[in-house]
Amino acid sequence: MGVIGWIVFGLVVGAIARLLMPGRQPMGIILTILLGVAGSFVGGFIGTALSGEDMDLANPSGWIGAILGALLLLFLYGVMARRTA
Repeated sequence: MGVIGWIVFGLVVGAIARLLMPGRQPMGIILTILLGVAGSFVGGFIGTALSGEDMDLANPSGWIGAILGALLLLFLYGVMARRTA
């Protein structure tokens, strides 16, 4: 997947994670993309560690892992943002 593909995928995954997370998340589109891309890596790493198989984003389990990873990062971002405020 090219760089543009990762950016689009990160935007979609980050937006889905923001829709699923309750509460207000004051962040822009760039941070949403970065959160989605990083979440896909985190979700892929966790999924690979648990199943022992490669995570393929063409499968629904790859999408679910990426969204769960983005939710985890969004939660951690919210905790860190509240501490500094």
